Amino acid sequence: MPWRLARAMAAAATPLDVMDLPVGEAGGAVLAGPVRARADLPAFDAAAMDGYAVAGPGPWRPAGRVLAGRTAPGEVGAGEAVEIGTGAPVPYGTEAVVPYEAVTCADGRLRGPFEPGRHIRRQGEDCRADTKVVPAGSVVTPVVQGLAASVGQDLLRVRRRPRVAVLVTGDELTSSGLPGAGRVRDALGPMLPGLIDWVGGRAAPPVRVADRKAALADAIAGAAEADVVVVCGSSSKGAADHLRAVLGAADAEFLVESVACRPGHPQLLARLADGRPVVGLPGNPYAALVAALTLLTPLLGALTGRLAASGGWARLDPRVTAHPVDTRVLAVRRDGARVVPVGRDRPGLLWGAALADALAVVPPGWRGEEVELLGLPPR
Repeated sequence: MPWRLARAMAAAATPLDVMDLPVGEAGGAVLAGPVRARADLPAFDAAAMDGYAVAGPGPWRPAGRVLAGRTAPGEVGAGEAVEIGTGAPVPYGTEAVVPYEAVTCADGRLRGPFEPGRHIRRQGEDCRADTKVVPAGSVVTPVVQGLAASVGQDLLRVRRRPRVAVLVTGDELTSSGLPGAGRVRDALGPMLPGLIDWVGGRAAPPVRVADRKAALADAIAGAAEADVVVVCGSSSKGAADHLRAVLGAADAEFLVESVACRPGHPQLLARLADGRPVVGLPGNPYAALVAALTLLTPLLGALTGRLAASGGWARLDPRVTAHPVDTRVLAVRRDGARVVPVGRDRPGLLWGAALADALAVVPPGWRGEEVELLGLPPR
């Protein structure tokens, strides 16, 4: 299947159910509805500086104090100055707040510059009640959480974050130390949970699965609580690659059987009989990363309802050559207005990707036009 069509197939998944979460617990989820202000912000005329609330030009006679959240605002008259703290409601009649540092005192009188309207935040000047401050589809970041609280929200309506089971196959894999003869370190188990979290999913701890058909079938059946099952390795057609046979025996529907891209073509997307998707990734680490950005990340984006995030487009070093029929996906870094290959991105090596700013999608027959960039988790 062409790369762009395969990615569109993955992005066509139906979003998960909606739930209300306390603002402090909603981090990382995606808004299912906009965040709206419940009241004017500020909710009252307030001091923007520590100083004195005054009702006209000086000199002024000190006349009390108003602190944020602790005292009633009262009233200020001509020739009076009420000491006030930042955020406190200004007394009735206030025309300006004069900062402490601009005030001098002599003979019991205060003097300073009088600028009508200065250092007063008027009710509703930041936003009015019912203003939409964050659109649906946005990720609930720490800043969004703070904004939502400031406009009076206690609960946020969000899409449930998909639970993702990660099954890592390969009898040759080892998870620590230097691998012995014929063994290799597992790179996908450490990489995928962070990648899944970056795009809004929740990854369970990766599970190692032996290269046996029955073991893989049992592992997929045992992931019944997951919304998405990711199988690393076993997606090709070698003697130890059992995923296609296991899915066929389970009456799964194959949506994407392989993708015309390099690296990463032996990837797949299937739907189990209960409707849950299974993503098959190649075992080579860089090929698996390309496949994850092709199928897994758009799938999770669709399930969460996240607004599509584009890595942008850029001119690519013209010395790059396109493949005649397959899409090439290259690790690149920015160099002024263009991107250039990092190199060191053979299918089994993550070195180039670790140093890259993005992955460049080079379509077959490319002749120098701008290429799409796939974003990577921030370094």
